Amino acid sequence: MSASTVFGKILRELRLEKGLSQEQLGFEADLRRTYVSILELGQQQPSLTTIFKLAKALNIKASYLLELVESRIEENQLP
Repeated sequence: MSASTVFGKILRELRLEKGLSQEQLGFEADLRRTYVSILELGQQQPSLTTIFKLAKALNIKASYLLELVESRIEENQLP
């Protein structure tokens, strides 16, 4: 599973945990809803700036978001 796919899945999970729609998250992060959708589908990798915007909108640290991604990637690499 690619890093962008894992990032997208985690982004969706966090967004839903916060009870936000893609549109609401996009508004809070100053991103378009369609871009949030593209990220959640793993079709594009976010820039560092985008990661910080999303983390702030989700009220978490960017480092925590990346830790979740890294952890999930490691889990999927186990035999």
